[in-house]
Amino acid sequence: MRPMLDRLLNRLIVLGELDVIWPDGTSSHYAGEPGPSAAIAIHDASVIRHLAYAPGMAIGEAYMDGTLTPVNCTIYDVLHVLLASVELAEQRIPVLRAQAMFNRMTRPLAQMNNARKARRNVAHHYDLNGRLYSLFLDRDRQYSCAYFPRGDETIDEAQAAKKRHIAAKLLLDRRDLTVLDIGCGWGGMALTLARDYGAKVTGITLSVEQLTEARARAQAEGLSDRVNFELIDYRAVDRQFDRIVSVGMFEHVGLPNYQAYFETIHRCLKPDGVALVHAIGRFDGPAATSPWLAKYIFPGGYSPALSEVFGPLERSRLRSTDIEILRLHYAKTLSHWRRRFAANRDTIASLYDERFCRMFEFYLAGSELAFAVQDHMVFQIQLARRQDAVPLTRDYIVDTERMLARQTA
Repeated sequence: MRPMLDRLLNRLIVLGELDVIWPDGTSSHYAGEPGPSAAIAIHDASVIRHLAYAPGMAIGEAYMDGTLTPVNCTIYDVLHVLLASVELAEQRIPVLRAQAMFNRMTRPLAQMNNARKARRNVAHHYDLNGRLYSLFLDRDRQYSCAYFPRGDETIDEAQAAKKRHIAAKLLLDRRDLTVLDIGCGWGGMALTLARDYGAKVTGITLSVEQLTEARARAQAEGLSDRVNFELIDYRAVDRQFDRIVSVGMFEHVGLPNYQAYFETIHRCLKPDGVALVHAIGRFDGPAATSPWLAKYIFPGGYSPALSEVFGPLERSRLRSTDIEILRLHYAKTLSHWRRRFAANRDTIASLYDERFCRMFEFYLAGSELAFAVQDHMVFQIQLARRQDAVPLTRDYIVDTERMLARQTA
């Protein structure tokens, strides 16, 4: 199998350099145009076959198992070389092209996230030990793309800026507006909207761990009278709200359920209401979730192209009143998380084990590079049932953000 993997790497590395130390101690050098460089050691000959036939899955599993290790570099450096080259060479390498085609064909089945499967998928990632997330996220546990108006913000500043940016688009212009937070996480957004904007918020989640933490936070902050958290699927909500916000949840909906998702927003939004969906997308058109990511991190997850979003959205009869693309903001966010994870690695290993740490390192590094060198981005779509629900120009967004920033300075 070594000759097959050797041919694959020769064709794949078109940007940067990669050195490979084989199980017998010999080494090979692969190089393309000037770019990033890295080196790996393969410790088990059986790994070579898996890397040759299913590289997208095999490299992550081999790193987790310790049968493939970076040499004088990190897994981030290794993935930087590989992912930057894949972006350029994938379509001319048969095994990668076949894998991408298979993933596309099986995508609908993988994303059939009915209520039962959705709860199981959420538990896989979000019902982990709550302390884990406190060790690499910001103080508010915002587990979604932050917003960097200057570019040099701390993670806490950038996440606060993200919440201001979203609040401005929600037009929270008076107290006691009712807000539905779909996919409320550990409650940070809901608590912020209640505390700082006087909203009455219902946050929904499918994670028992998140529900427990969110309710405890509301109680501790004295906001239980303004914020209610429920363990419920979004499709089961049967009330109307003045505002609806959904941050980092659309990625878990699954392509077959987009119609139901937007129809739920339409049904639950008052006629003069405003909604804001913040989600990961991709620039280069429809694709499929990495098989490694789907197995180990986000089962049932998918980041869509906008072309896949707007068909169901249009059929829901909602109006898209504002669309914004956030480029590189998530790469910056993930860079912060990756460094904080590394700084707390020993503590995290005591919660789980070494294999878990390597899994999370692979996830954070690969995700950061998906935004930095591949086609991933974040989109925010403001929605309404009526065209006149929001002002005619976008000036109010910037004006409101600046006002809010001065108030919290």
